[in-house]
Amino acid sequence: MSSEVMIPELVVFDIAGTTVVDNGEVARCFREALSEEALEFPESSINAIMGLPKILAIRQLLAEFAPERSEPGLDQSIHDDFEQRMIEYYLDDPRVSVYPGVLSLFRQLREHGVAVAVNTGFPRSILDSVLERLGWRVGRTLDAAIASNESPKGRPHADMIQILMKRLGLDDASRVAKVGDTPSDIGEGKAAGCGWVIGITHGTHTREELKKCEPTHLVGSISELAKIWGLRIPAEDLKG
Repeated sequence: MSSEVMIPELVVFDIAGTTVVDNGEVARCFREALSEEALEFPESSINAIMGLPKILAIRQLLAEFAPERSEPGLDQSIHDDFEQRMIEYYLDDPRVSVYPGVLSLFRQLREHGVAVAVNTGFPRSILDSVLERLGWRVGRTLDAAIASNESPKGRPHADMIQILMKRLGLDDASRVAKVGDTPSDIGEGKAAGCGWVIGITHGTHTREELKKCEPTHLVGSISELAKIWGLRIPAEDLKG
């Protein structure tokens, strides 16, 4: 890392679609959980709520597309079904993988004194299944991790980033970077006042969609992301 390159004190990474490959599995589990309640919404509307706390996303979809479905507990029933499907996917599906270079970037950042954290629109139960499957450990692979149901407000609010900063003893958001693949990730980083608000386009949203959210940077891969801070992902670490 060049001494001329300003580096953050903390990088907060999203999970699905940013560090962990998402080939539409999150949206699939969402659609299947909705289908169990005889609900079907436009694919574009489901993609639009990626990154939000999932119970909030369900409530938004119901309010917009099925206001007549007002039975008590419907939102929680859909959420519980989605949650179980995601846990099973992350624990058991052979396709679960990380994007090339993720672990190398985590390691290099931490070697340079940069804290590495993950946050997510998933509840803690799904986050734990991801961490278990990948063998990511706080204190070894990461410095901190937080789920949407562990903060007063999830994305696009700043709460999760602010909690992570407090846990890690940091108080200057301009020295924090947020990396994610959804508009809610970018909104979260901007709400927190992060110095780097980085959209990555290998996930659920296109470059054009993320550009409208006005991030500070747009990248197409983990390798491009590393270059922002003068780092290079070795070729052997980019192999799938």
